[in-house]
Amino acid sequence: MSGEARVPHIMLVAGEPSGDALGGELMEALKELTGGRVRITGAGGPNMIAQGLSSIFLMSDTSVMGPREVIPRLPLILRRMRETADFAVRERPDVLVIIDSPDFTHMVAKRVAKRAPDIPIANYVAPSVWAWRRGRARAMARYIKRVLALLPFEPDFFRAEADLDCVYVGHPAIERLPEPGSGLEFRKKHGIAPDAPLLLLLPGSRTNEVKRLASVFGETAALLAAEIPGLKLVLPTVPHVRHLVEEAVKGWGVPVELVEGEAEKRAAFDAATAALAASGTVSLELGLARVPMVVAYKIDPVAAWAVSGLLQVPSVVIVNLILDRPAVREFLQFAAKPKALVEALRPLLVDTPQRERALADLEDLRHVMGVGGDRPSLRAARAVLEMLPASLA
Repeated sequence: MSGEARVPHIMLVAGEPSGDALGGELMEALKELTGGRVRITGAGGPNMIAQGLSSIFLMSDTSVMGPREVIPRLPLILRRMRETADFAVRERPDVLVIIDSPDFTHMVAKRVAKRAPDIPIANYVAPSVWAWRRGRARAMARYIKRVLALLPFEPDFFRAEADLDCVYVGHPAIERLPEPGSGLEFRKKHGIAPDAPLLLLLPGSRTNEVKRLASVFGETAALLAAEIPGLKLVLPTVPHVRHLVEEAVKGWGVPVELVEGEAEKRAAFDAATAALAASGTVSLELGLARVPMVVAYKIDPVAAWAVSGLLQVPSVVIVNLILDRPAVREFLQFAAKPKALVEALRPLLVDTPQRERALADLEDLRHVMGVGGDRPSLRAARAVLEMLPASLA
């Protein structure tokens, strides 16, 4: 064959901001590993567009949450699914990578697998089928060739449950650790002494989370502030719930420093002594930043009853699932009471065997997650490039 060798063609599909962030980092890593000799097409948002993607459609068409937003937009979402699948079948990428937002991306993958079964499909950020609906792993194996896992226990699960190839590439939180020394700068900026105990309060980033947890977190903070001399309270928040948070803290009766923005949040993590957090990815971020924590969470009682019958994991705290032990204490629903939270947090705010044990557990977490090795996006890019045909690899 004469002429220059064909450049690999990789198609990426992300349907919401979390996937777009990962997609942008993946594109950067793919270009790094190939010296720029790669063609990348697909659908994404501003992060992927900034890396050179000409998106098939605007991400705002598919980035919706909840029935009230989804139902009126459903015809458009279904059309975007068809258009994305049609594009893949027509353009024949060497690998198709679907990223997060499974309600959208997996429907695209199924359509492509049915019409063009020769196109290998990777799933970057698989749905949490290990937590419930485990049978879905076997269904995924019919159209997914490889899973790029964010959590270290997922490869064993997918192999055992569905004989599905799964590679641990690492969680994006590993790429977003606090800058060394940022905690001291944070304390200086906010007038907090270097040796003052600092409790982070993280009642969630969704409206319902803040509404359900604000009063519990506030009462807990007030009780601890009355007990521990010089305790400082810091609450990282986000723009769309800041007004709710500001209104809530007015009634707490203790001073709380509100901070906003990713850089301030990471610096606050580096400055913190301990944290009280809602359940979610934030617990993993805190763990990787070596912040001992207690997790509390409340949802609608009817939803809680329904979920409790479906859950197939012993904890809702991702740190506990990764370490396979109850390293972080969790207080859910009616157990999330201020006095109980105070009892759990108190020993984490001073030098105690409990705090020492918590810090050791978080060092184990960092080791298991691969902190200090290649960045996750680079590992993910390697896993994608391994799927290329032999003539292009």
